Amino acid sequence: MFFRTLSGRFLLLTMIFVLLAEVFILVPAISRFREDYILTRLERAQIASLALLASDGAISDKLAEELLLTAGVFNVVLRRDEVRELVLSSPVPGPVVGVFDLRDPSPFALMRDGLVAMFAQDNTVVRLIGDPVQEAGLLLEVTMDTGPMRDALWAYAQRILWISLLISLATGALLFFSVQRLIVTPIRRVIDSMAAYAKAPEDARRIIAPNSRVTELRDAEQALHNLQEDLTQALRQKERLAQLGGAVARISHDLRNILATATLVADRIESSSDPAVTRAAPKLLNALNRAVNLCESTLAFGKAEEPPPRLSKFALRPLVEELVETEQETSANAATPVEFLIDIPATLMLRADSEQVFRVLSNLVRNARQAIETSGTPGTIEISARDTEEGSVIRVIDTGPGLPKRARENLFAAFQGGARKGGIGLGLVIAAELVRGHGGHLDLVRTGDEGTEFRISLPHGA
Repeated sequence: MFFRTLSGRFLLLTMIFVLLAEVFILVPAISRFREDYILTRLERAQIASLALLASDGAISDKLAEELLLTAGVFNVVLRRDEVRELVLSSPVPGPVVGVFDLRDPSPFALMRDGLVAMFAQDNTVVRLIGDPVQEAGLLLEVTMDTGPMRDALWAYAQRILWISLLISLATGALLFFSVQRLIVTPIRRVIDSMAAYAKAPEDARRIIAPNSRVTELRDAEQALHNLQEDLTQALRQKERLAQLGGAVARISHDLRNILATATLVADRIESSSDPAVTRAAPKLLNALNRAVNLCESTLAFGKAEEPPPRLSKFALRPLVEELVETEQETSANAATPVEFLIDIPATLMLRADSEQVFRVLSNLVRNARQAIETSGTPGTIEISARDTEEGSVIRVIDTGPGLPKRARENLFAAFQGGARKGGIGLGLVIAAELVRGHGGHLDLVRTGDEGTEFRISLPHGA
């Protein structure tokens, strides 16, 4: 469980990396230790031979044996002018199975011979050739047993490994406490702050105060601080909007009932014989109807109870033709003529909720028609649809005056994106929500003096 923590894994990785580094260092170290071991034997053998030469060979067999035992060799041979002279000798326990020349060894050869000597199973006798400490034209040869050298190599390797283990433990411990102090503790503080903030995100006192001395951690704390501040403000605003929405819904409900009564009275006024009253009554009725529609739209949007789409396969063109016929009847008495064009293949089929698709298109077409009528310039509304590899694409294009800047900036924001005078900005919001319910998206492609184009993209699987 400990090694699943950040500091535990850091400690484990530190120990592993230190040991790996020591392994890479150990092989050259072993080869160097072997070389030094052999050179020491050659130096001792040279000293023994010099002692013999200084006495003109007048030493006892026992002393010669002690000299060879001290040198750790079986015999010593000096080469002078290509003549080999056996200076000291003793019985050799076996045949010579290898010759190693240490006068100019390569690093690779030293490392190879060191590993071979270390992992050899049996004791063998080898001949070693090297230069004496003071050359003087001499060349030195000795024979020795590899057993003591192998034992010395293993003892040296164990010392290196123990030292490496102690170094890795010490290094790991220091890094562990450093990581705990510099990284883990600040991270835990951030985690604790997030947990405390999650319990009461509206409480500004729970927002973290950046104070880490590590640049990256301080940047993380600052980012979390900004996020928590924004979220707290958003929650407060949402709470205020929810309260306001509840109040507006209650007011709209009561106001709708009052307006319904006023509409009945206005209907009676319309039948008055007074010409002035007759002229003013339609305007009054239109104003009352707009107010009733505002109340109903606000209540419907506030409920947020839009049902999921009921998918079925249907032909799109008949639905659009029905929609266009309704719009034509609505605009029959308008002062500004509006022409409707339909460019939809009769074979194009959609798998969607036909009622919701009708509402989406109705919102777009009605907005386009009202924009043209408001401009006072005759215009055209074209509804086209095509199948693509990604899905079905429906376009609603008009030649109206385009959307005003405020409407473009708040196009899909409730109560803010109204494009015409008296509009409340809910039509496009509801339309976009219905399209998203089908897995598609509603986009404003272009708008300007030459007109406006909306695009509805629905996936084939919708």
